[in-house]
Amino acid sequence: MSDFFSSVADYYNYLIYIVLMVIGLYAIIAKKNLVKKIVGMNIFQTAIILFYVSIGAKRGATIPIIEHGHGEAVHGAGSQAIKAAEYINPLPHVLMLTAIVVAVATLGVALALAIRVYNRYETLEEDEILAQLREK
Repeated sequence: MSDFFSSVADYYNYLIYIVLMVIGLYAIIAKKNLVKKIVGMNIFQTAIILFYVSIGAKRGATIPIIEHGHGEAVHGAGSQAIKAAEYINPLPHVLMLTAIVVAVATLGVALALAIRVYNRYETLEEDEILAQLREK
């Protein structure tokens, strides 16, 4: 039983992402209020961003800056091989910066649309909006 808890402790961040994704997915599917659906979508996006950022992290690794790169005349620098396993992969972090911008833009557009829906139908409840659409 202690092996189970030690393995769970090693991967607690993945459990957190799964819980956040389930909360976001539940809010998107089960809630009828449009603002709650938007918040659920934002929670889901945040869980995915956190997951990808954690993938790029490595224990004992360093930032991917090579001290003696090309352009510098260093004696014997060409004979040293670069070990990629010693460096953190920056690609997930860079991609998630773009995903954060997209998430903020998506949130802004969704909230603006929710305001327009409220101004037109005077409600944010999905059932009431659909009922009004059926009456027309």
